[in-house]
Amino acid sequence: MKILITGGNGQLGQELQHLFAERKIQYTAADAKVLDVTDEAKVAAYFAQNRPEVVYHCAAYTAVDKAEGEGKKINEAVNALGSEIIAKACQKYGALLVYVSTDYVFDGMKTEGEYMPDDPKGPRNEYGRTKLIGERAVQKYCDKYYIVRTAWVYGQWGHNFVYTMLRLAKEHEQLTVVSDQIGRPTWTRTLAEFLTYLVDNQVEYGIYQCSNDGQCSWYEFAKEILKDTNVKVVPVSSDEYPTAAFRPPYSVMHLAKETGFDFPMWQDALAEFMQQIEKNRRK
Repeated sequence: MKILITGGNGQLGQELQHLFAERKIQYTAADAKVLDVTDEAKVAAYFAQNRPEVVYHCAAYTAVDKAEGEGKKINEAVNALGSEIIAKACQKYGALLVYVSTDYVFDGMKTEGEYMPDDPKGPRNEYGRTKLIGERAVQKYCDKYYIVRTAWVYGQWGHNFVYTMLRLAKEHEQLTVVSDQIGRPTWTRTLAEFLTYLVDNQVEYGIYQCSNDGQCSWYEFAKEILKDTNVKVVPVSSDEYPTAAFRPPYSVMHLAKETGFDFPMWQDALAEFMQQIEKNRRK
């Protein structure tokens, strides 16, 4: 299979590269310089020349707060238009498309039960709105696709909440973290393994949701990250940390356990990631 990873230098794109390299699977990873997903002519030429058979579409604009203002135009271009362009190219050349989406396609206001894949959508920020447009483009133009929603992503490559907490812990004896937003953390390793699991096991095409199992608040997440330090973590309300983009108070999504994939508990995934950080530090 000829595999293409768009957004190859991003947090998830690099995790997929690492996973394929481990498994000795050939792939091509393209960043924006090689494959600008917003340029239809360049995408068409790339697909005509390279003929990918499976496309992991990780290219995305993920600056959630900037998407409300200065980044609104590029957010629309990459997440909405870019996803449509990739979807059309995949359909034309018969490629399977794996599209990575977000919990932000929901309104985040549910008070009972997890968000199911077919629950009503109601994005309340620009990032969620454009990712939902991308989802609908995939459904409209592709016969072969997996849409995989995820949330609270962290991993070895790129900026994320875990690295931020570890950095701040070196600078402060006490940290305040919001305790009224509930969700599921997702290690990029778990997400990459799930994406490839769907493809490798020829799971039925459709929409799936992937995070690590269990749930927590950002405060509880931070406490677990810093449990081996002397830093005190104090819970606060979201009102004390206003953001440009709406953050959902509840974004726990149903996990696709019916696929047979084993979703590690978020504490176990975090512990393994922290061990990985320590190993890298010692090298």
